[in-house]
Amino acid sequence: MARLVRLDRSGDTELAEWSRDDRQSYEYAAAVFRDQLAGGYMGVAKLPDDTYEQVKELPADVELVMLRRPIAGG
Repeated sequence: MARLVRLDRSGDTELAEWSRDDRQSYEYAAAVFRDQLAGGYMGVAKLPDDTYEQVKELPADVELVMLRRPIAGG
């Protein structure tokens, strides 16, 4: 099962799970992902080689996507 997790002040909050074989679970997770992006979070996917990449759409073939707030400053 793949997981969509939000990093927030309370720790890690799991928002959704999906499986490639279950289109309905993926569609639900993708809708939650889009809502979180609209709310100011950014998505980061863990790739198979254990690196991370910012994503703007929920990839169906990864095991973990984390949502976090952008780092302030500049």
